[in-house]
Amino acid sequence: MAHLRTFVRGSAGTGVAVAARAAGALLLSKAMALYGGPGGLTQLAQFQSLMGLFGALPTDGVQAGVVAHLAPLRPGGARHRLWLGTALWLTALLVGAGGGLLLALGGAAWPVGRTAVFTAAMGLVCGQALLGAALLAAGRRGAYVALAVVLSALGTAAVAGLLAVGQPLGRVLLGYVGGQALTFGLALGLADRAGLLRGWRARPRPSRVALRGLLKFLLMAAGTLLFGRAVDYAVRAYLIAHFAPAATDLWQAVARVSDNSTLVVGAVLSTVFYPRLAALAPAPAEQRRYVGAVAGLLAVGLGAGFGLLFYFRSGLLALLFAPRLAAAAPLLAPQLLGDWAKFLSWVFQYALLVRARPGPYLAVQAGSAVLYAGLLAGLLPALGLPGVVLAHAARYGLLALGCVGWFYGRGFYSKINRLLYTNPPPK
Repeated sequence: MAHLRTFVRGSAGTGVAVAARAAGALLLSKAMALYGGPGGLTQLAQFQSLMGLFGALPTDGVQAGVVAHLAPLRPGGARHRLWLGTALWLTALLVGAGGGLLLALGGAAWPVGRTAVFTAAMGLVCGQALLGAALLAAGRRGAYVALAVVLSALGTAAVAGLLAVGQPLGRVLLGYVGGQALTFGLALGLADRAGLLRGWRARPRPSRVALRGLLKFLLMAAGTLLFGRAVDYAVRAYLIAHFAPAATDLWQAVARVSDNSTLVVGAVLSTVFYPRLAALAPAPAEQRRYVGAVAGLLAVGLGAGFGLLFYFRSGLLALLFAPRLAAAAPLLAPQLLGDWAKFLSWVFQYALLVRARPGPYLAVQAGSAVLYAGLLAGLLPALGLPGVVLAHAARYGLLALGCVGWFYGRGFYSKINRLLYTNPPPK
């Protein structure tokens, strides 16, 4: 019960940040559904997916690693500065490399000027996210909440303003990332006020010790990038090319509901669950109990929440997006079922991430991607767009079953081993 109280208190503490981000995402989706034209909602999702590709290694790799190492350190101390400086250096390098790849592979849609603006803006967005993670590791949840609220407000306001003056969709989307980039100055000020930058100076080269410590996390994040975000981006690109914009918007409407659920649950797990999981690393038994308690709580809570969403599905889709998108209601049930299983599997995958176990973590990611590709190959030609959500549900349902079996099966066999070795049979 103590673990559940800790998780619930921490979740309530980040509620304002999560609510602000979710509200901003919903307003953004509604604006694009109403004023972005046919396919506008899908184009927004694809642009955000591109942002996710840029941010995958800095967020899922560098930030996850730096939180695990900064949590026990004194903010502003020598080792704290070493880890944070290396993380900033590595983030800039990764975003720059992403910009080079976009320029080389983006084609006519990404000329030099547009690529440079997007890359610079993403560098600032990833920089503020890293400083936000450092604030969380230092226990400065109030500063993190303020940063999240401003980030959501600026990105949504930029899109609304550009749509209002009739700018083309490409410029509207670029304004979205530009608005978010403006929060870097605020993040810098909050970090300085919290003492995170005390005595800090730019290093021409990263610390080798810190770099080696972050490489395992980067390797695991590469699995998420290649087998998660890149697959989603490719699938959406294929659907945009092969289905009418109005049809893809129906599928994307339920996917946007999923994205908002992912935003909320992902924020809670990354800001409350993961730091606590890292802090419990010296006590593996306590860590296992914490994982099991949170998984049980999420299974019940998410089941009830998704049940309500399904019950009000038609009116909800019309309210959140546009009346025409209420026709997407039949697609919502398998999408929500897949999301429920996905979030449960995340809880157990965090146990691998926090222990820096790249082999098993990458195996899970790769197996999930291969399974998804096989399901899409079988279901999409036969069923069309409904096959996408059915593949999503089957993929994460099987993944969740595998994660639960691994976690509890491993605990069962470890108990058997302890009994055998601590209580040998009499001779």
